[in-house]
Amino acid sequence: MMPTDPLVLEAQLCFSLYSGERTVGAAYRELLAPLGLTYPQYLVMLVLWEDDGQPVSALGRRLGLDSGTLSPLLKRLEAAGRITRRRSDGDERVVRVHLTDDGAALRADAVSIPGHLASRMPLTAAETGELRRLLGKMCGHDA
Repeated sequence: MMPTDPLVLEAQLCFSLYSGERTVGAAYRELLAPLGLTYPQYLVMLVLWEDDGQPVSALGRRLGLDSGTLSPLLKRLEAAGRITRRRSDGDERVVRVHLTDDGAALRADAVSIPGHLASRMPLTAAETGELRRLLGKMCGHDA
């Protein structure tokens, strides 16, 4: 039952989202630590595992990150030997991000993360799917 006072903390959508993000974020930090990845780095790797050789601009659009946020992430991944950044042969203004052999091999270690995360959440698969759908709709990502 929702409180009648609109300024009660539990009535705030922002608080529910904030609390949920902290819960999920903590679980991801624990799962990603053995891989040597932060959550934002994991997101970059997910995109590259789907389609290697992305232009930096496409990565930024896909992840909703500006270059000021994305560039340091890419620098750290490159320093860790997970990716390389190379100028495109066709257009030197375009920088493409490529997985290294180590970065590509890391996918095999990461494949169990979604299942481990799901087992830590008190939601059914259907509830998780519905939550993802609703959040996607809220963010304009619904299909």
